[in-house]
Formats: sequence, C-alpha cells, structure tokens
Amino acid sequence: MVDEGSPEGRSAEPIDEAELAIEGALRPGSLGEFIGQPKVRGQLQLLLDAARIQNRSPDHILLAGPPGLGKTTLAMIVAHESERPLRLSSGPAIQHAGDLAALLSSLVPGEVLFIDEIHRMARSAEEMLYLAMEDFRIDIMVGKGAGATSIPLDLAPFTLVGATTRSGLLPNPLRDRFGFTGHLEFYDDSDLEKVILRSSGMLGVSMPGDARAEIARRSRGTPRIANRLLRRVRDYALVHGEHGSASIAEVRAALELYDVDPIGLDRLDRAVLDTLVRRFRGGPVGLSTLAVAVGEEAETVESVVEPFLVRIGFLGRTPRGRVAMPEAYEHLGLQHPETAALFNDL
Repeated sequence: MVDEGSPEGRSAEPIDEAELAIEGALRPGSLGEFIGQPKVRGQLQLLLDAARIQNRSPDHILLAGPPGLGKTTLAMIVAHESERPLRLSSGPAIQHAGDLAALLSSLVPGEVLFIDEIHRMARSAEEMLYLAMEDFRIDIMVGKGAGATSIPLDLAPFTLVGATTRSGLLPNPLRDRFGFTGHLEFYDDSDLEKVILRSSGMLGVSMPGDARAEIARRSRGTPRIANRLLRRVRDYALVHGEHGSASIAEVRAALELYDVDPIGLDRLDRAVLDTLVRRFRGGPVGLSTLAVAVGEEAETVESVVEPFLVRIGFLGRTPRGRVAMPEAYEHLGLQHPETAALFNDL
C-alpha cells in the first residue's frame, strides 16, 4: 500500500536498502490484505476473476490518483493474483519509441507490464503503444527518408498496468485503450488507522489507539505518509522510549521533531502559507513569485504543496494568482481580512 517516493510526490530522506526492504515488507500481497479503496478493489477483483475463469490475461488497467495511495502495490497484486510475471518501468525512462520497442519485444506471454507515471512517456512512444495494446504488434521503421520501410513485429500477449497522477495529460486514444480505469481516492482516518495497525505489527511496534489516531490525523489521507511517519515514530521510541512500544506522547514528540504539525503540514507547507499571508498580505500572488519567495521551484510548489492546501481549504487558485483563505489565517494564529470575499469576486 505504499508506492515509491514520499508524501505528495516530494523527495524525502534517501532510502537505503534496509528502508527499501521495509517498504516491500509493508506492501499487502493480495486484494484481501489491501486496506481501503473498496470500490477499486471490488472492480479489480471482478476483472481478475473473469480473466481467471476464461483462462486469459486481464484487460489493460489504468490506475489514476494522487501519489502514495497504492497504485504500484495494486499493480503487483494484479500480477500476483493472475500468477503472471511482472515487469516494472516508468514513463520518464521511455523517451524514445525504440525504448518502448525493446521493452515490449522482451515480454513473455501473459506478462504484466507496469508503467508508472505513464503520462510522462514520449509522444512517439505513446503512439507506438496504441497498436501494441490493441493488436499486440508494433511497426518498426528501418531506414530514413524515401527509402524507409516499416517492419511489423508481433508481440506476446501482455497486460499493461499504467499509473498516473495526472490522467488529464493522457491523450484520449491511449486512455480509451485501457479496459478498466480505477480512480483512487484519499483515505479517511479510520482506514489509515487500520493501515498503521497492520504496519506497526509488522514493524514490531505496539501503540495504543490514540497514538495510531494521532499518526492517521497527520498523514494527509495517504498510506505512504502514514507508514513513513510510523517508521520515524518507531525510531524515536527506540532511542528515547521503551523498545517495541510508542505512547501518544512519544508520537507527538517524534512528529514535532520532524516538523509535522497536528494537521499534517510540514516545513514547506507552512513556509508557503506564511509567505503568502505575511509578505503578500494573503494574495493574490503569481505562482512563480510565490515560489521564488520560498526558495523552491514553481513546479514543486504547484505539484507538491498546493494540492493538499487546496484540498483542506487553506489556499485558493484564481486567475490572478494564489490567495490565502480564512482557514489559513486561523491555522497560523492570525486575524484574517476578507479573503473569502476577494476570492469570490475574482
């Protein structure tokens, strides 16, 4: 239930081999073990059961949703429950049609090919993928100019599982070739508590219900973040507390040490809010100006920080720029102006 990477797509501390082993161990191995996403789990179960009854490969699957909700884990489960081998790749690694041709031609019959961030593939590779998904063949161009010829190459039947955080960037011809699209939603606190309970048992950490609830509240609706915070709490309890257990006080102390506040905001989130409120009087202010003011790339602010702040009602996006909502002032302990009225007038 944890994808690669870190909260909301941001890069966290470097992950060594031990951390990677922990990440792998925390992943559920079947749909029955997977917590949350009941609709997507039910749809996938039906898809896999029908394919098993008909003794065929499952249809191509597109998994869409924010980072950290379990797209990679679900791809692994599809391969495991289909009893098929799994091949992992990513959109940024496929920057030429030749890259995709080499990957597809090496697949064995029935193999599950997982492409993470599939919307970041090169356009030439996307166009080659259309034919591969539909007819299990590709056309390879040999030569250049008037003397160029197209050589058809048959492929072994395969199941493509694509994952994307921005499904709107996928061209319609590619999106239409997936037999099933699953949209993953953010988790509620009760499901996150179940995730933490399962993971804490596997990590050998016992904690009372209020401690698990505290971690869940600060996890931004994302299992990946919940598991990452749990590991940091485990480390803190190991050093400062009793080995093998963590109290609510130790949870709060650990998360305060790592700059995670009671609703899950971290240092960068608070820097963006504080700069917007104090330096720009709540906005509106352009994205690039805001990014320069906090010393980050505009893309980082837009794709990493803003989605959560918008979701919890702290920040608004307007045609004139970003504005701080009244809830942001309240969270920072400041008296807010009539920002909501400004937002409605734009």
